[in-house]
Amino acid sequence: MTGTFSAPATDATVRVALAEYDTSWQHPETSLGRAAICISRAAATGARLVVLPEMCSTGFTMDPEEWAETPDGVAHTRLAELAHAHDVWIIAGIATKSAGHHLNVAAVFDDHGQLVASYAKQRLFAYGEEHEHYTPGSAPVVVEIDGVRVAPFVCYDLRFPELFRAVAPSVDLMVVIANWPSVRRAHWDALLPARAIENLSYVVGVNRTGTGGGLSYDGGSAGYDPWGVSVAVKTAIASPSVVDVSAAHVRQLRDKYPFLSDLAAGVTF
Repeated sequence: MTGTFSAPATDATVRVALAEYDTSWQHPETSLGRAAICISRAAATGARLVVLPEMCSTGFTMDPEEWAETPDGVAHTRLAELAHAHDVWIIAGIATKSAGHHLNVAAVFDDHGQLVASYAKQRLFAYGEEHEHYTPGSAPVVVEIDGVRVAPFVCYDLRFPELFRAVAPSVDLMVVIANWPSVRRAHWDALLPARAIENLSYVVGVNRTGTGGGLSYDGGSAGYDPWGVSVAVKTAIASPSVVDVSAAHVRQLRDKYPFLSDLAAGVTF
């Protein structure tokens, strides 16, 4: 599930769909029904990876005793079925429970519907008392999708650049899933391209819309190339925006501008 991968093939590309939607508050059946529509539309665009928001079946719930699930739970099962049915990879947020702990995870399903990785959010949102209900993760996760190396992160992680820098040399795409309220939307809009520029990596952020838990969300899902340029596009009015990720583009920029090598070498001026 974790590790460092060798350099990808020069022509490795992956189309990523940014499937934001209104997550029904603590109502998995409705939320997963909306997710299914998004996934179907994303697959029609030719996407190989579909990204759903943080806690995509429940909203950002602080009631994990009631809503957190094991890997055989309703959200895991339904998303696995959808990945297999549409022949796509899925990264989706799910509140999970394991060994007596509750975790806020980004679950990764492959195109056969197998759960191949589960990244636990490393920085918990104390302002919202998340640390009182969930256990933080302790390590990053990197998965390879059609030759493109991908690292998932969850919401509040975005404010901590050291988490992204830790995996930067080993990834081409960083994915951030979120329940990021509209009141702090300006920070989301600034931090996503910052992470791309700092790490010479593609960055995709997928947020929710609607309301839940007394908060309002206005989406703002976006994608940036390794130069920090916005690259998410719409292929059809009703379809999610997509980002075409090129591992070759990442490598070419890093070869030309070896910023990450300078950091690793401890170069000072």
